[in-house]
Amino acid sequence: MGEIGPAEPWAVRETGLTDETLTTAQLRQSESVFALANGHIGLRGNLDEGLPDGMPGTYLNSLFEERDLVYPEAGYGFPETTQTIVDAPNGKLIALTVDDEPFDVRTGTLRRHERCLDLRAGTLQRDVEWVSGSGTAVRIRSTRVVSFPYSSVAAIRYEVEALSGPVRIRIDSDLLANEEQPDQRDDPRASATVEAPLRPVSHSPDVLLHRTARSGIEVASAVAHTGAHVTTSSEPDRIRAVVSTTLRPGEPLRLDKFLAYAWHESDPATKALADRDEAVELGFDTLLERQREYLDDFWESADVELDGDPEVQQGVRFCLFHVLQAGAEAGPHPIAAKGLTGNGYDGHVLWDTETFVLPVLTYTHPACVGMALRWRHRTLGEARERARELRLAGAAYPWRTIGGTECSGYWPAGTAALHVNADIAAAVLRYVAATGDEDFLREAGLEILAETARLWCRISHADDDGVFHISGVTGPDEYTALVDDNVFTNLMARQNLLGAASALADTTAFADEVRAWREAAEGLFIPYADRREVHEQHAGFTRLEEWDFDETKDDDYPLMLNFPYLDLYRRQVVKQADLVLAMMLHSEEFTAEQKRRAFEYYEARTVRDSSLSAPVQAVLAAETGHLELAHDYLAEAALLDLRAGGESSGDGLHIAACAGAWIALVQGFGGFRDHGGRPSFAPRLPQHLPRLRFRLRWRESRLRVTVTPEQVTYEATGAEVTFHHYGTAVTLAGGETATIPLDPVENRPAPPSPRPPQRRRDALDPS
Repeated sequence: MGEIGPAEPWAVRETGLTDETLTTAQLRQSESVFALANGHIGLRGNLDEGLPDGMPGTYLNSLFEERDLVYPEAGYGFPETTQTIVDAPNGKLIALTVDDEPFDVRTGTLRRHERCLDLRAGTLQRDVEWVSGSGTAVRIRSTRVVSFPYSSVAAIRYEVEALSGPVRIRIDSDLLANEEQPDQRDDPRASATVEAPLRPVSHSPDVLLHRTARSGIEVASAVAHTGAHVTTSSEPDRIRAVVSTTLRPGEPLRLDKFLAYAWHESDPATKALADRDEAVELGFDTLLERQREYLDDFWESADVELDGDPEVQQGVRFCLFHVLQAGAEAGPHPIAAKGLTGNGYDGHVLWDTETFVLPVLTYTHPACVGMALRWRHRTLGEARERARELRLAGAAYPWRTIGGTECSGYWPAGTAALHVNADIAAAVLRYVAATGDEDFLREAGLEILAETARLWCRISHADDDGVFHISGVTGPDEYTALVDDNVFTNLMARQNLLGAASALADTTAFADEVRAWREAAEGLFIPYADRREVHEQHAGFTRLEEWDFDETKDDDYPLMLNFPYLDLYRRQVVKQADLVLAMMLHSEEFTAEQKRRAFEYYEARTVRDSSLSAPVQAVLAAETGHLELAHDYLAEAALLDLRAGGESSGDGLHIAACAGAWIALVQGFGGFRDHGGRPSFAPRLPQHLPRLRFRLRWRESRLRVTVTPEQVTYEATGAEVTFHHYGTAVTLAGGETATIPLDPVENRPAPPSPRPPQRRRDALDPS
């Protein structure tokens, strides 16, 4: 990507382009960073003229094609097909010709090239001054928006101005289907390449209609232009609008382009045209005004302010913006691991959504959480069928999916990761507690809780002493698989079982099941290594052979691409926070000393080959007094995608890691927890960070929490709210404030780690 300018609080700015920043890898990175989306549609941040590019991308949530999964050796229960997100027709393309010379950033002279992702306006702006090979100078400005209030609509304003005298220009504005795609990278996180996935059905100068060959999804793409006289033509895979004129200095040309998409509709063409016409009638300026209003409301509830580290301040807002873009209008579809910023993981949703993304949105933008969980309810039929296929009870939610069926062919890390059931149940319990949405609980939540609990009751078993165990499963750490009594899984299953039992306790038809759920939950075994005085990630983990980190080179990471799983599965090496994640989500199950010992033990064995790890380690580092280490992990999460070099960011941003930046700050330094359906806080801030302020929604209340190293101030608006501060209940009516002194926290030195985070003290604001 181009050079990112100094950290700005509300924008990400790219200044200049060079040969080094126009490589495929750098272009792919910038296209992810500058992507615009609303959860429903997404546009990668490609240049307006299309080339050069790293990977074109226009995505519609749940527009996918089916592919066969081929195994060298078949096995019962292996999924036979998978689903891959495909490119929708690209309406970003606006090519400019200046005196018969195509505008291209690789030719002529770039006197200026700047792009700005505006986090308050919700736009991508571009400003270019270019001199052609023949010496003609023009200025090009564009503004791109993907609307939050109008979820099927995107729009572009494109302006051209002559700078050095009269100039002949031609603009070719395209809506193009079946663009050529780059080859798949040799990485399991990358997407498969589906060539020409859209079959033409009909076309006109206003709308293209296509259908995917195997999944049979019809998609309509409508376009209109205003502000200049255009000539429009169409063919099966393209609508082209052409503007030809002569410009004189001081007389710029403005072209507004409106796009609307419809799919999973009974008559998508009619729907797309109606949405396009509504956008045209509103006009580009009104779309921008309403985009800003939407974001103003979001930031009022979601903003996080951090004094003393401008890079992380920019990073956390960038991350929150992309979390919103992934989830705001996703319903009735899932929130994918990459959102709609790229096609990584084939566009699949994983457990990341319920464990990282939905907690953030629950307390900042809860409406979209209800939609995301209703999507899980709509796919309950597929989860039930998968459970039957696996000889289980209730529902077995998929490890990876778009449409609801299991799409992962690697069963030790996929099918065996049954914790996804409990992750979804936990999201249901959290959402209902935080919002009081009884309609959702009645219409969808109870059924999810019951069916997920039935799986745990079937798969758990009691030994001769009446102790319950869950065997042969994979926890969050994919470097250990098919293990017994994974602590994270057992604690999540316990929460699932008890949550279902509580929710259905008064339902006579469930009486026998409720008793069985409670018996299994209360008897679940939690392994602990007495000799090492530490909880085991799973039964027997501490007896495994240690990994030889001294013989592991920097370019050996990620280990999964350089070592056989046989080697990984039998050693004490951890891909990502697992037991540490259990301590974050179930803090009440561990004493302070147990947390400290376990954090330091697993810190020495965790390699963070997953972007999900750093934010969790940040939270436990803060809770156990390793405050500077917590700051370093916070920075790793907040800047992973923004500062280039992010692990596979070219395939799309790491939306769960983006959510992790909020988690690291609010749950780490803010000490926020939501155990037992009530909010609590135990804030602590290192001396080198002067102030942290964050906002939360809880039912009909909004809380603003301001933390300094010396004190914390809680401010409530709306309804009365009760929370706990270091275990003491505090009740505030709307408009009331409470300021409480904080005891100083001595920073503990960072424990040994095979891959410590990059130290960032030099990036701090000395003021």
